[in-house]
Amino acid sequence: MTRRPLVIGNASGFYGDRSDALREMLTGGSLDVLTGDYLAELTMLILGRDRLKNPDLGYAKTFLRQLEEGLGLAHERGVRIVANAGGLNPAGLADAVRTLAAKVGVPVRVAHVEGDDLTARVDGALTANAYLGGAGITACLRAGADVVVTGRVTDAALVSGPAAWWFDWAPDDHDRLAGAVTAGHVLECGTQATGGNYSFFARHDIRRPGFPLAEISADGSAVITKHPGTGGAVTTGTVTAQLLYETQGVRYLGPDVTTRLDTVRLTDEGADRVRVTGVRGEAPPASLKVGVTRIGGWRNEIVFVLTGLDIEAKARLVRTQLTEVLEGVADTTWTLARTDHEDADTQETASALLRLVVRDPSPDRVGRTLTSTAIELALGSYPGFHVTAPPGPAQPYGVFTSILIPSDEVPHTAVLPDGTRVRVPPAEPPASPAPPAEPAALPAPPAFEARGSGGAAPEGVGAEPRETVRAPLGAVAGARSGDKGGDANVGVWVETDPAWQWLLHTLTVDAFQALLPETARHTVDRHVLPHLRALNFTVTGILGDGVASGHRFDPQAKALGEWLRARHLDIPVALLPAPEATS
Repeated sequence: MTRRPLVIGNASGFYGDRSDALREMLTGGSLDVLTGDYLAELTMLILGRDRLKNPDLGYAKTFLRQLEEGLGLAHERGVRIVANAGGLNPAGLADAVRTLAAKVGVPVRVAHVEGDDLTARVDGALTANAYLGGAGITACLRAGADVVVTGRVTDAALVSGPAAWWFDWAPDDHDRLAGAVTAGHVLECGTQATGGNYSFFARHDIRRPGFPLAEISADGSAVITKHPGTGGAVTTGTVTAQLLYETQGVRYLGPDVTTRLDTVRLTDEGADRVRVTGVRGEAPPASLKVGVTRIGGWRNEIVFVLTGLDIEAKARLVRTQLTEVLEGVADTTWTLARTDHEDADTQETASALLRLVVRDPSPDRVGRTLTSTAIELALGSYPGFHVTAPPGPAQPYGVFTSILIPSDEVPHTAVLPDGTRVRVPPAEPPASPAPPAEPAALPAPPAFEARGSGGAAPEGVGAEPRETVRAPLGAVAGARSGDKGGDANVGVWVETDPAWQWLLHTLTVDAFQALLPETARHTVDRHVLPHLRALNFTVTGILGDGVASGHRFDPQAKALGEWLRARHLDIPVALLPAPEATS
């Protein structure tokens, strides 16, 4: 007998998300399991610093505050809670949940998953955590846990683990697991699936988007939706945008299964309902990714405001005046943002920002002495001298890297509600290397392209011989971008088949690098996802050592896709939206 679909929701997309989301999801409609994703690369560094101050910490404290009311609501409604809020100390969080449950008088069985913490095995690491799969979560739920907290599991494991428990899937049910991983990837960032951070945000009321949920069927297919009456929207577009977020390549490698993103199909099933089908899975790789954070050194910054005329000359003067004090500093970066406008009618719009970022292994070389020296220029530098903040001390910054380790060397362990410790064996890797991905179904450039650097694309690059007009790419395409360590990814999609044919042939690696010149000196890879009418670009190394150390204007590449959409190129007139009628 086929079991009914699993109804699983999300109440947190990051450490610091809406605090009332857990209550909203528990009271807004039917649920079987509620998940929460609290971990990111930067979060691990934050938790690592917490643990240095107090070894009993290292977990997401906000999760406990949410549970003060949420435990009782979940118990009343029979909802299981699964969250990776355990961070670096899942055992400690599990104990804290038990203490809280006793305090509020709610009988709950608490389990946790551990074994991901490999810090002691990596020299110089503040944190080193393997990305575990969902099998430990599955074991805890099979043992009757009401609440499961984990350390570093993959974000999608928060959904695939419960799905494997609900349907009693085997480890080699690759297609089903891949379907659940896909649903998990859609849910993991919360309201990004319901209209948040969406290129076409003006189409929907997203002042307060609801959190997403998935109805997962026994075959691994799913319907993405949200509770009735909540804000935002679930459309093929919002789901596509999230599917493209922070992925690299058509094969989405995971510890339980390799998910073929080029097989995903989306179908609109009516208001706020999108069905996900056709997902194929393959055996997982034989190794696990381990995210490693380290204290990289010390940094400081100061932002000078340059107003009115002679902006470039004013910037040169400041840089010259600080040359001597900056000698010996390991890394110095100046950035001039020309936010000024000619003949501006407000002082702010007449001003540009000159930003100095300094980094060094020693806090003394980039400390308050340096920033105070900059302030001492106030009466002897450019006219109108002022800065955006007073001088401050140096702050430590982190560096994120990743390594691979054989799966069988990671002690993935489920600690059941009765305290029993169960070692979770790694999934079986493929017997031989997987064949290359099939080419796209449509006539196109190769599904994968790589360039070390791209030459400039002339006007009209890739344009077909039909009437075109110079317009922003965003007039016909959406985009979603983000970070993977030091790499950035940019997913681009369109909504019609004619637009897809044009995008596929036009937005090559060379064209992408010409539109975004900051990417030209980096390796850029392009991947084709034909069923989503989407291209996914990975820009290697553009974010340096990751968000915790980055000094880019946008250190997590969150807006890189929107910059791409704002760039102009030749677009066929037939693809552009019709101009609005005027009365």
